[in-house]
Amino acid sequence: MRFKLIVAFVEDSKTDQVLDAARQAGATGATVINNARGEGLNQKTTFFGLTLEVQKDMVLFVVEEHLSRQILETINEVGEFETESGQGIAFQIDIEDVVGISHQVEKLTKYVEDEL
Repeated sequence: MRFKLIVAFVEDSKTDQVLDAARQAGATGATVINNARGEGLNQKTTFFGLTLEVQKDMVLFVVEEHLSRQILETINEVGEFETESGQGIAFQIDIEDVVGISHQVEKLTKYVEDEL
């Protein structure tokens, strides 16, 4: 079984929705790192001209490779990344090896076999 790492930077107000949707799409868990900071193409400013920093959460998912694209697209949709600049970003990276998920492999094996 091969895995991918999905990294998503999500507005903190949408983190729980993204986590729930990713789980429904096949993710078996996630790690959330709070209070990440980022900015998009255009800096957000207030009416006083001050920079307004929007808090983001960094969410890490280790997912089975056959489910990764579906999960990534679900994160994009629920996080509303394409609605306007600065809403969030998600990407996936190949994982060469992983330990600590043997308890999930059994569930994933059956789930992936049923999906394919």
